[in-house]
Amino acid sequence: MVRLDENEISFPDPEAYDGHEGLIAFGGDLSVERIWFAYQLGIFPWYNPGEEILWWCPDPRFVLFPDEIRISKSMRKILNREVFTFSENQNFRDVIYNCQQARRKDQNGTWLSDELMESFIKLHEYGLARSIEVWQEGELVGGFYGLQIGHVFCGESMFAKVSNASKAGFIHFVENNKNHLELIDCQSHTEHLESLGARMIPKKEFLKILHENNERR
Repeated sequence: MVRLDENEISFPDPEAYDGHEGLIAFGGDLSVERIWFAYQLGIFPWYNPGEEILWWCPDPRFVLFPDEIRISKSMRKILNREVFTFSENQNFRDVIYNCQQARRKDQNGTWLSDELMESFIKLHEYGLARSIEVWQEGELVGGFYGLQIGHVFCGESMFAKVSNASKAGFIHFVENNKNHLELIDCQSHTEHLESLGARMIPKKEFLKILHENNERR
């Protein structure tokens, strides 16, 4: 595992370097420039606030190809009944705050530190991060955010205050972006996203797609 220099924005080659369970580096900082560079390489930060920053590129990688999204009959009925309405980039700050506050199974506290939140808010202000908001009767009840790198969307976190809100938002996002999205990076496995069609692919395949995407941008 490589220690990063705070004064130099660089990472080990994730294709050539296999760390323990995908952990390839630690240290550095959470500057907008470093985060943006990391995601273009397929690397993301994931650590406990107050501890050393850890940088990951797991093998295999959990992703969703938009054409493979699975929509259950019950979810299709919810979407057809227009139980929810959706918007994009209207409340990025509220979405990321709710993602930070969400309580998750088998997880104490949150990995989303205030410093990391502020960096993503700046990335949003630069037009590099997107949020999807899910509304019900005028109230924000779900959503998610991530980075848009060309034709690849790097999903970060989602939340739901009512049943099916985040699922509905994710399906809406995929269906409305199929024509210009090649891949959605989900990073690590969740049953929630697996039920929607996400699956594991080898890191090598993921990095090849990402590299080709970067060249086309």
